Amino acid sequence: IRRNDNEPFIVVGFQNNHDGYSNIKKQARWFNMAFNELKQRYSFNNFKAIGHSNGGLIYTAFLENYFNTTSNRLIRVNVLMTIGSPYNFAETLNRPTQMLKDFVKNRKNLPKYLTMYSVAGTKNYVADGIVPVSSVEAGKYIYQGAVRHYTQITVTGHLAQHSELPQNNQVLQLIEEYVLNNNRGRGPSPRN
Repeated sequence: IRRNDNEPFIVVGFQNNHDGYSNIKKQARWFNMAFNELKQRYSFNNFKAIGHSNGGLIYTAFLENYFNTTSNRLIRVNVLMTIGSPYNFAETLNRPTQMLKDFVKNRKNLPKYLTMYSVAGTKNYVADGIVPVSSVEAGKYIYQGAVRHYTQITVTGHLAQHSELPQNNQVLQLIEEYVLNNNRGRGPSPRN
């Protein structure tokens, strides 16, 4: 991080990127440890977050279970964008997983001021090749009505396969407009 850098990029990755609810809970604990270390080292008071795939699940578990602590009262997460996050794993909404049930139950712990964007990719009409669109859309049951703004966006076409989504031009434009912009998470800007 360079001196006087007001909005640096900090990437937290996990060598263990296995699926499963127990692993998501473990990684949320680990992310909390990394977050506390970064908070102590860099003394920031706000941040924006992007989580791809399980990264969005980890952020959700982190925000619901660790973020609203006394030591974080002066820190705001202004924007969260999740990309291809399987809030209900590979299940359809007809059978909510325990993780989705827990996320919905604990949504009251989410920051009320948060602006959240959930991006789904579709390689075909039902999935991005790995994650069913209905699983990404299940994020609305967690975030909609619990945070200030919730927007669900679907991208299609070239590079809309799950692993390719972070390189998809539409997704990159969404990141630039809604995460990297200067409007600080006030919701979507009006279009002409």
